[in-house]
Amino acid sequence: MKIGAYLKDNFYKFLVFIICYMINLLIFFAFKIEKSVIISSSFLYIISCFLILLIPYFRKKKFYDNLLTNIQSLDKSYLVLETLNKPEFYEGELLYQALYEINKSMNENVRFIEEHLQDFKEYIEMWIHEVKIPLSTLVLMSNNHKDQFDKKTKLQLKRLEDYVDQVLYYARSENAEKDYLIKETDLSKVIKNVGLKNMDDLLENKIDYIVENVNYQVLTDSKWLEFILGQIVNNSIKYKRNVENSYIKISVQEKQEKTILIIEDNGIGIKNSDLKQVFDKSFTGENGRNTNQSTGMGLFIAKNMCGKLGHQIEIESVYNEYTKVYITFAKNKYYDVLK
Repeated sequence: MKIGAYLKDNFYKFLVFIICYMINLLIFFAFKIEKSVIISSSFLYIISCFLILLIPYFRKKKFYDNLLTNIQSLDKSYLVLETLNKPEFYEGELLYQALYEINKSMNENVRFIEEHLQDFKEYIEMWIHEVKIPLSTLVLMSNNHKDQFDKKTKLQLKRLEDYVDQVLYYARSENAEKDYLIKETDLSKVIKNVGLKNMDDLLENKIDYIVENVNYQVLTDSKWLEFILGQIVNNSIKYKRNVENSYIKISVQEKQEKTILIIEDNGIGIKNSDLKQVFDKSFTGENGRNTNQSTGMGLFIAKNMCGKLGHQIEIESVYNEYTKVYITFAKNKYYDVLK
């Protein structure tokens, strides 16, 4: 609370004091009051004027300074009321009560929205589980009756299955802590499952799926890691380059405090201008616009889930040469002791 702004806001009080003072002077002179009385009265009048202005300023200053400081320092500014003591001046009490009513109303609306959002998420999850049954049946039929399903139909079924899975995992990702179990997981098994799931696409696109030195155990949730790895492999397939020896190579580097899973491909790569945004929600970049196949959600969900699982994900790429994705798993010594 700035003194200059406060005095400017109370300019009308100064004006009233000055007018009253001038009237008093005229009265004193009219009645021929002694100069000593005029001087002493003027002194008292001026002191009273400043006290009347400054006492409320100092009473209010602490409250308003705390209010502004706390609003700026809080990540969630709407919680500022919890950090304030109830003021002892009337204007402050009115503001405090207004903030209380606003906060109460906002909490009620947020609770209402959260309940409806939760209902919607539960419905989406239920719908996805229901739709996966006929979809899985169609995929099974396409595999058992290959003569009745051409490659384009099988490809569209696979894409539809992938998108349904993506919606399911996205719906679960915000409350993923209720859906994952951290334990020792065999990386080779997860990588094998991802390869089998994408086998038709790999064969169709003539991409070699190379797995080297992956017999390691890491602390993660196998189901979520399989989904994350699947999103990365799907991107590698989607953005392959027209070369004879296309490949996706998966390997592991073991270090003292961490294990690094590396997924490398020799596809079209990512332009340097897009690298910083590839994990942003709905970001498709130039590659996505050119192929018209990207939703921009796969890597976003992967990044989000890696953060919740305690993993680090990074990407490195040179356009028209290669792309490398690094997933880093920390080693937990406490787990080893408890085990």
